[in-house]
Amino acid sequence: MVQQLIFVLLAGFAGFIAFRKYRSIYRNIMMGKPSDVSSDGGKRWQNVFLVAFGQKKMFTNIIPAIFHLFIYVAFMFTQIELLEIIVDGLFGSHRFFSHFLGGFYTFLISTIEVLSLLALVATFVFLYRRNLLKVPRLVKPELNGWPRLDANLILIGELLLVTGIFCMNGADTVLQSVQPEKYHDTGNFALSSVFGPAFFGSFSEGTLVVLERFGWWLHLTVVLGFIVYLPFSKHLHIFLAFPNVYFNREEPRGRMENMPEIMNEVKSMLGLMDASTESNGGELPEFGAKDVMDLSRKNILNAYTCTECGRCTAVCPANLTGKKLSPRKIMMDIRDRADEIGRNLESGDAKYISASAKENAGKLTAANYDDGKSLFDYVSREEIHACTTCNACVEACPVMIDPLEPILKLRRYEILSESAGPAEWVPMFTAMENGGCVWQIPAEREAWRNEMMS
Repeated sequence: MVQQLIFVLLAGFAGFIAFRKYRSIYRNIMMGKPSDVSSDGGKRWQNVFLVAFGQKKMFTNIIPAIFHLFIYVAFMFTQIELLEIIVDGLFGSHRFFSHFLGGFYTFLISTIEVLSLLALVATFVFLYRRNLLKVPRLVKPELNGWPRLDANLILIGELLLVTGIFCMNGADTVLQSVQPEKYHDTGNFALSSVFGPAFFGSFSEGTLVVLERFGWWLHLTVVLGFIVYLPFSKHLHIFLAFPNVYFNREEPRGRMENMPEIMNEVKSMLGLMDASTESNGGELPEFGAKDVMDLSRKNILNAYTCTECGRCTAVCPANLTGKKLSPRKIMMDIRDRADEIGRNLESGDAKYISASAKENAGKLTAANYDDGKSLFDYVSREEIHACTTCNACVEACPVMIDPLEPILKLRRYEILSESAGPAEWVPMFTAMENGGCVWQIPAEREAWRNEMMS
């Protein structure tokens, strides 16, 4: 009864903490502008099964993909054992499913043990790649500090999780022959039936009981720790990869998003716009994106889904030629800025209400928020100017994140709303505006064309 009470309190506390953080992430995503998801649902579900569930895009890099698959499949299957642990924790039972599944239960736990061993091997490989081999994409400057620690912490957690499984199963296997009335026969598991007696066979009954319970509680607490920890970690993609892939844009990857404001302005100038669709008030719209609230919800979801694997940065031609741009860093910056705004909104402090809204403002919201900063305080102008819009980063991402779209929106804000940009770009824009041609020629483009044609 004491164990059940501790289980309920621990699980309830972890669930409460996790719920609050997941709710704040949802709120941060919803700060963005609505995204159009009205296209073919069948195609979207196909992407979910092939890319999110099937890990299709991971296999462009075969070696890490195989080891990642070990961990991924082991994670999926161990949820069955986790479900049994939850049932046992609530009702005080022991290996609840074994009473109903019989021989299939033995096969199921054996499969989990084999997958857990493969996951253990993969975990050591990933620790080696990050900390000793130092794969170039895993040691970029944007990963210094917390991101590098985060990656190692989750791998250490994986080691603890596997340790808990084998400690619980190994001690339980020996106890089945020592206390058969309490620890009933579950058959010979693939691995613990061998190493259990080898490692734990000489221990006393009391020690075996402690080891079995230690493994059980270790497995449970690591899982609850993961649930609480994931919202603070890049491994949030375990959950968000699925909706992120589902809501991915269905247009060809190279097609840039049109700006309705520009299109409507051109239509108005050419007399192609109905009176009913013309803008009211004549107020000049704000082009592009200055801050997180100007991005789409999908852009922010992309940022929270980012696995920080660096495949986008590894194929970026700008980064490869020594320029400052790193598509991975762009996504990390958007997420960090969204987190900052979210924390300030949660504080409810009136100092974050914009000056223009202070007179009529009530509660602090994303609509009246202003802390004097913007996304440009995270992403430098040099970074967005370096992008060649080649879409290599978009193609490389294993969970269909699009770093190019927010880069374009930031660049559009700088050029169209601030009338700024790199010194070498400004003459081109001026020439386009005045002469309709990228070259600074003394005559109008039409006159120049007629002269060239004559």
